[in-house]
Amino acid sequence: MERPRPIIIDTDPGQDDALAILLALASPELDVVAITTVAGNVPQPQVTDNTCALLELVGRTDVPVYRGCERPLLRPLVTAEYVHGPTGIDGAEMPIPEVAAEPGHAVDLIIEACLDSADHGITLCPIGPLTNIGMAIAKEPAITGFIDEIVWMGGAFDEAGNTTPLAEFNSFVDPHAAHIVFTSGVPLTIAPLDVTHRALMTPDIVDRLADRGTPVASAAAGMVRFYEQHDKDKYGIPGAPMHDPCAIAWLIDPSLFRGVRAGVVVDHVSEAAMGNTEFSDVSPHEANVLVDVDADRFFDLLVDRIGTL
Repeated sequence: MERPRPIIIDTDPGQDDALAILLALASPELDVVAITTVAGNVPQPQVTDNTCALLELVGRTDVPVYRGCERPLLRPLVTAEYVHGPTGIDGAEMPIPEVAAEPGHAVDLIIEACLDSADHGITLCPIGPLTNIGMAIAKEPAITGFIDEIVWMGGAFDEAGNTTPLAEFNSFVDPHAAHIVFTSGVPLTIAPLDVTHRALMTPDIVDRLADRGTPVASAAAGMVRFYEQHDKDKYGIPGAPMHDPCAIAWLIDPSLFRGVRAGVVVDHVSEAAMGNTEFSDVSPHEANVLVDVDADRFFDLLVDRIGTL
């Protein structure tokens, strides 16, 4: 087997963030060297507490957690308790973590990890607003030469937004950070709503996961059952979109997805279109934008991996 790919997950749990973290920890293809947290679905320090509780649940307190930014670069923080509940990971009884976040700031950890990775490179996998990543690049632009790839869940291209008619949540919360990342020159893969709305975790799949009978599988299933209700009510769809697990699954097995390579831009100027991500024929900043997924194989992977924890 090839050497596991070293990654830093930047996250704002969030039930779908939680399943993405669990999927990554269950996958030998990936080496999660650290998890950094960013205000998004719920504020700091709740996202950090949630991350530490997840690691306690799965017995992986060896993975260091670093607390990151408490607000977007230039805009007031917008959160999504209306989707995720007051804790961000409602639906499961979580343990009280015995290990706290590491001292030091997530942005500094990202910079240090990138600069220290000169011999082998590192992949950044942000699955929330891009505040920490954008701040790290702005603070130390030299890190862009040491990042193998940024794999981000966010944006909506041909799909309508889920926060405004034009904007997906992560891009809306910090479009200025997204602009920094989009224009950084780092290889970029994006898992937007265009693909995540094709990865719907229906009740029968949730039951398959719960039937594994482990504490981790039961907690994950409980989270999805809570989380799916919002999209059922809003979109009338029969399941919960697995937004963030798509980014992790692409790192594990890119053959699950179909992407298009295209110029991309994010609106960070117009208030009416703030956070809108678009394909652009004139942008020199290209990305691999995921547009389709083999949902059956994707959920086989998700259930099998999380079911082993």
